[in-house]
Amino acid sequence: MFPKLLLFAPLASLVLASPALTDLETRASIDTSSHCGQWDTVTASQYELFLNLWGKANATSGSQCSSLVSLSGSTISWKTTWTWTGGAGIKSYSNIQLNKGINTQLSAISSIPTVWQWSQSSSSSIVADVAYDLFTSKTAGGKNTNEIMIWLANFNAGPLSYTYGSNGKPTPVASNLSLAGHTWSLYHGNNGANEVWSFLPSSGTITSFSGDLNTFLNYLTQHEGISTSQYLVTAQAGTEPTSGSATLTTSAYSLAIN
Repeated sequence: MFPKLLLFAPLASLVLASPALTDLETRASIDTSSHCGQWDTVTASQYELFLNLWGKANATSGSQCSSLVSLSGSTISWKTTWTWTGGAGIKSYSNIQLNKGINTQLSAISSIPTVWQWSQSSSSSIVADVAYDLFTSKTAGGKNTNEIMIWLANFNAGPLSYTYGSNGKPTPVASNLSLAGHTWSLYHGNNGANEVWSFLPSSGTITSFSGDLNTFLNYLTQHEGISTSQYLVTAQAGTEPTSGSATLTTSAYSLAIN
């Protein structure tokens, strides 16, 4: 019997070690190099890092580079560093895009659970936001009809609005909305291509968010006339910088459509 013990002991060790090996393989299977191209994309499981430097031509000077850091299960981490000078308007929206479960009709979505933990460092005053960006369409994969933004931070920026106060600031169409564990003001405007609905925190910055984004969609379908027959065609999370220099670091992010 002694020879059998020698044969089976190493096999048992391999079986016990297999979950750890699987986890290491998952963590090592993504591209963590820095990407700086205007339309660069990097796929990581159900997610995609999208540089999206769509407004860079409006800057006098500047650049932005982004990279994935790690992926463990459905949780991804990433960072983006940017510096933009001159020119009017937003220069980019570098983001993490979800590619699983989109093109689903709003009436068929039961929940959109998400976690986003992030921090940002900057060397001077900046103009930017940190926000989720969702788009809906009349058809699956169709032209955008509505843009729904959930801002977690507003750094000297501001949402689009049809109306502005005497102080020149946008005025909300609804205030003191209790959604996903926080209080929000809702703004409504148009970007020249589609309607834009922006939820902004009533006060402060939310650097650790955990909630169901479907509660925001439900509010719009129940109170603002967006049809539940619309399809969710895009779901992203990132930052929109206009000017200054900063590094946004996401330590943990996850999003799913159920």
